[in-house]
Amino acid sequence: MYEIKTQAFFSAAHHLLNYEGECENQHGHNWMVEAYVRGDLLDKSNILIDYKVLKRELKAVLDLLDHKDINELEDFQGESPSSEMIASFIYKKLKEKVVQLNKISVWETQTSCASYFEEE
Repeated sequence: MYEIKTQAFFSAAHHLLNYEGECENQHGHNWMVEAYVRGDLLDKSNILIDYKVLKRELKAVLDLLDHKDINELEDFQGESPSSEMIASFIYKKLKEKVVQLNKISVWETQTSCASYFEEE
């Protein structure tokens, strides 16, 4: 089994719903996203997926979030846009283009991360 990972970044604002504390107020993060691809078959160049392709598709998804108020996006209407929900959103959008996608990790700070993956 092979696994590769790439990282990308976006900046956005959000506030948590049904939460008591500072994060119920609008605030922003410079988010780091890690996309993991896993598989057991390599192509004729002995690569799992071209990093250029993975980076391009991940950027296209992150452009939906970049410099936005996540609470105002249609996909998050009435939902608390936690890191967990953002990871799930990115995973589901990216999985449409990258079938070998295994996991998305979303870092809102250098020490706080949430991941989403689906069990096989």
